[in-house]
Amino acid sequence: MAVAATLALAACSALAQSAGPRKVLTVDRIVAVVNDEVITQFDLALRTKLALAQLARANTAPPPADVLERQVLERMISDRVQLQQARETGLRVDDAQLEKILARIAEDNKMTLPQFRSAVERDGFPFDRFREDLREEVLMTRLREREVDSRVVVTESEIDNFLRTREAQAGGEDEVALAHILVRVPEGASPEQLAERRARAEKALAQLTAGGEFAEVAAAFSDAADALKGGLMGSRSNDRWPALFADAAKSLRVGQVSPVLRSPAGFHIIRVVDRKIAGGSVVVEQTRARHILIRVNELVSENDARVRLRGLKERIENGTSFAELARLHSDDGSAPRGGELGWISPGDTVPDFERAMNLLKVNEVSEAVRTEFGLHLIQVLERRREDLSIERQRLLARQAIRARKADESFQEWLRQLRDRAFVSLRLEDR
Repeated sequence: MAVAATLALAACSALAQSAGPRKVLTVDRIVAVVNDEVITQFDLALRTKLALAQLARANTAPPPADVLERQVLERMISDRVQLQQARETGLRVDDAQLEKILARIAEDNKMTLPQFRSAVERDGFPFDRFREDLREEVLMTRLREREVDSRVVVTESEIDNFLRTREAQAGGEDEVALAHILVRVPEGASPEQLAERRARAEKALAQLTAGGEFAEVAAAFSDAADALKGGLMGSRSNDRWPALFADAAKSLRVGQVSPVLRSPAGFHIIRVVDRKIAGGSVVVEQTRARHILIRVNELVSENDARVRLRGLKERIENGTSFAELARLHSDDGSAPRGGELGWISPGDTVPDFERAMNLLKVNEVSEAVRTEFGLHLIQVLERRREDLSIERQRLLARQAIRARKADESFQEWLRQLRDRAFVSLRLEDR
């Protein structure tokens, strides 16, 4: 796009000179360079338009145009460095995977895929662009899972402490919904940069103290990805929030905001949006599934594994028993059981396997699914909702601790990734 824009500008310049009176016509221009890629004014204008629509749906007054533009551009830069990292390390989302995700989104919105496409286009957004944006969101999610979430370690002693704490607080608040403002601080920031960033956070807090709407102040000041969503981070048990947020939230009533908080990522302000009181047992949706695993190694390439699984799937569709083929061909320890994995709860399997499994209908067999163990055919046998036993409570505790640690690690990882990138801002080059 950058080359096309340059050629268009050159052509316009030549035409203007030959026509006599000099006239400048801007077709497009570069507003930022991120490593070896560019972000153009056209891209920025489209994303800014979407941001305005998002704010309007949330009944949030937008910040001044130049402030919103800078906020959107910084989000685009953050996304771009993550996407570059994903591509460089071999992550891909193919068309078949994307179509399944789109179908699930449409189903969640109680629409067919054609109806969903029409709804997107009625909002003034080209569906092909929506589709590619979704592909990028999935890529960034998988990058985070691989680079951050998969490296989080939770010890048994941490689980014991977690459960003891919850038992001591029995009958207390179970969930808290938070919103936040993040003023990011670059790695190795100078004292002057730290002072400037803190002053920006204090200015945001002053506006809130003076009665400013949190969503509007977040849109104007926050560097977080959820800035244009009013800074809303969702609701979870207090133990699943980063310790910095959890500790600050304990002393706040609903609607109150914290003082400026400091973390390795920068300066934060949090607001308690809602609280829910604990009650009843915890229920999860479980899936009973089976699979056939072909491991990839120096003797079996990924392509060989895909060809083998494609042949096995055809045989299953033609009536051959899945269980029998699993016993004969699967490289997993479940092979003697016909590939049976039993009842699986959220978090029991690796993310790529769980994601593919959740997209399947009962009795449906997947295409080849790639995970760190190899390639799988997955079949869902049934689903149920189940109360958690003591063992499940330990699993829930593990997931809660993992989520808290992952949030903290992700912010630090993203800051380092952004600081390592070459970024040249040209927004002011009017």
